Amino acid sequence: MRVPLGTNAPISRRRLLGLGLATGATTFLAACSSDSSTPSLPGGSASSGGGGQSFADIIKAGPTAAASDVSGNSWANQVRSSGALRWGGTTTSSLFSLKDPSTGAITGFDAGIVQLLSRYIFGGDDPMSTVKLTEVTVDTRETLLENKSVDIVVATYSITDERKTKISYAGPYYTSGVGIAVKSGVTDIKSVDDLTGKVLVTQSNSTGLAAIKEHVKNPKQVLTFSGNAECQAAVVQGRADAYVNDQSLLFAASKQKGQIEVVGEPFTTDPYGIGVTKGETDAVSFINGFLKKIEDDGSWKKLWSYSFAALQQGGAPTPPAIGA
Repeated sequence: MRVPLGTNAPISRRRLLGLGLATGATTFLAACSSDSSTPSLPGGSASSGGGGQSFADIIKAGPTAAASDVSGNSWANQVRSSGALRWGGTTTSSLFSLKDPSTGAITGFDAGIVQLLSRYIFGGDDPMSTVKLTEVTVDTRETLLENKSVDIVVATYSITDERKTKISYAGPYYTSGVGIAVKSGVTDIKSVDDLTGKVLVTQSNSTGLAAIKEHVKNPKQVLTFSGNAECQAAVVQGRADAYVNDQSLLFAASKQKGQIEVVGEPFTTDPYGIGVTKGETDAVSFINGFLKKIEDDGSWKKLWSYSFAALQQGGAPTPPAIGA
């Protein structure tokens, strides 16, 4: 059965096996790492993804808002007047947002969403020139929005009821799910049922932690760290039996000299949203309108193909329903 990436049925390891991309130290896993210093995308180079079009060309072809649409929205007008879209994000995930140390270019699905939004507000062919990046972690995202230190957070930011008590979301613009990674060669963990009695690790304040509490019966211990690298190290060093987190992030993190691998199926469904300050209804309506635009004009599909096309045959999936 074909399992589309980016819908409510995240791509499975079984599907990757069917594509010949998930055996041992896999081709896909070797190409994707949240700690990699070299931008690499499955199925393409840093300049051209699986869809055959360069990242820069996709962004330059994105839509721009009518001047009246910007001036008529208090949030968008404030962003434009300030001269920069203040983005809370990361630059260490090859699938979603990775910075090339040699050029400074930031590419990936999340980075593309931000740059398309910047172009939509400001116009021009260099949207990063009107973006101000603040690096975030799972522990700082809500705080930065609550303090109004950033305008948006786009950082594989799962929409949860708990987070919605502190912030507001636009979107969703992508859907993933929580999965499991183990040290390479481990064979006794294949599904969430195998996590009973195991020492688990996940990122603090992440959907992985909530998923463990809801779906794992009697884990022996749950370790938490703020960073992805610490979680990987705990598994590699034998301090934890499994790393539980968003499966997309686990795939992107799995290039550690072939030391960890993703196993089994995702056991939750997690929509990614664009975080904004609580109660910013103008921000939500403007960004949702932007998301509808990039879906309608094909920009979303092109960006998805650049980032993920090598993972799935049959073309881009249908984006998740905005406002869901």
